This record gives sequence, structure tokens and C-alpha cells, in this order.
Amino acid sequence: MGEFVRLEVDGAIGTIRLDRPPMNALNRQIEVELRETAIEAAERSDVRAVIVYGGEKVFAAGADIKEMADMSYTDMARKEERGLSDAMSQVAAIPKPTVAALTGYALGGGFELALSCDRRIAGENVKVGQPEILLGVIPGAGGTQRLARLIGPSKAKDIIYTGRFVDAQEALSLGMIDEVVARDEVYAAARRWAEQFTGGAARALAAAKAAIDGGLDVDLDTGLKLETHLFAGTFATEDQKIGMRSFVENGPGKAKFTGN
Repeated sequence: MGEFVRLEVDGAIGTIRLDRPPMNALNRQIEVELRETAIEAAERSDVRAVIVYGGEKVFAAGADIKEMADMSYTDMARKEERGLSDAMSQVAAIPKPTVAALTGYALGGGFELALSCDRRIAGENVKVGQPEILLGVIPGAGGTQRLARLIGPSKAKDIIYTGRFVDAQEALSLGMIDEVVARDEVYAAARRWAEQFTGGAARALAAAKAAIDGGLDVDLDTGLKLETHLFAGTFATEDQKIGMRSFVENGPGKAKFTGN
């Protein structure tokens, strides 16, 4: 358990909790702790779905600019060998359903962390965006890549070129977030979504995530081959036997999966 990032497990749901008041600025220590916590969440068999949460007031307002302001090109190049982008990739690689519960602000590196999750649920007062251009730099932890894949290049360029803050309703309409709820319902809504998967076919869910995410990076023919390979692999699982036997005997939706 880190000083600023910890994994809280309750009812097969793991919450990756950021806790660096007042704004959860993402400094070097958070990068290290986030990477380690994501790996732990991926490896723990008692965690079947993951929520990323910054608390009731703010998700994460971005990178720690004070820490970065005087860095040189060489400093940053060396730091980013295992920096924030790598930490985000570890979150994205968690082979379980993941959801970002967004409160207050999710800006810059904070929104890049949200982009690393499968789903984003936000409070009605949330502001999101990639304001790095206002500092004379660009998003460097997945923003140019994951945002463009999520909402398309034209919309992503508008968000990144202007650096503007986007309110919850516009973000919903653009596809930057997936659901808007009352500001005090954000974590509960994220938990309701995650709870769907606590008794699910864990290996099939992991295969579905690998097929979707891996297929986005290749041409359609290669993606279809990946899908076929992962589909066949599910026939080596106990849950495939349970699911198909249950369907034959009891109809759809009644299987009691083991996660194996």
C-alpha cells in the first residue's frame, strides 16, 4: 500500500484510490505507486472488477507541474522511460472490467488515467480535458492516442488544440465519458456497474477485453484472427463448460461461474 495510491478490496471489487490532497496532482511517487497498484489489482484473484477513484471532491487535476517545470529534455526523456505513460498502460492492461469514477476535475494526466479505463462515470459538475497545450506541451501519457481512438481524430484535435475544459454534458455527447450522475452518486454508480462482473466468467471477460483492445491496434483481418484465437482459448476454461451446460439445461443467464 503506497502513501498516495492504495488498493481497497470489498466484495470482489478493487478500488484504486488516489489520495494526495488537495487535487491529486500526479507526481513521480504517484506514478510509481499507481503502476504497482495496477499490477496488484491485475494479479489478485479476489479482485474481479476495478474502480479508479480520487475521492468525493476531485479525481485528478493533472500532473504535478511544480515538479516538472524546471526539467530539461534529457530529464524528461529519462523519466518517461518508466513514467506516467507506463503507469497508465499498466492500468489499461488490467485484464478485468475497469471504470473511472470522476468527481470535480479530471484534467491532463488525470483524464489520461480515466482514458485508461474501460468506462468513465462522472458527476454532473465534472470538468474534463487535456489542457497541456496551455503549458506549451502536449498530452504525454496517452491523451493523443486514447482520446483520438475513443472519440475520433477531429474531436480529439479540438479538445487538445484548445486545451479547454469540457463540462459533463458536452463530454457525454462527445463520448469522452459514458454516464453522468449526481455528484454524490459517482462512486455508487461506478460500483453498480462493476458489481455486474463479480460473478462473471473472468477468463472470458479478459479475453473479450484483449480482443477489443488488441484489435483496435491492427487491421481488421488481423483483429479477426486475434478474436478467433482468443475465442478458441475460452474452451480451455471451466466457465465455458459451466456456461454451456447451464444454457442447455436451464436456458440463458443462469450460469454460476467460478472465474476459472
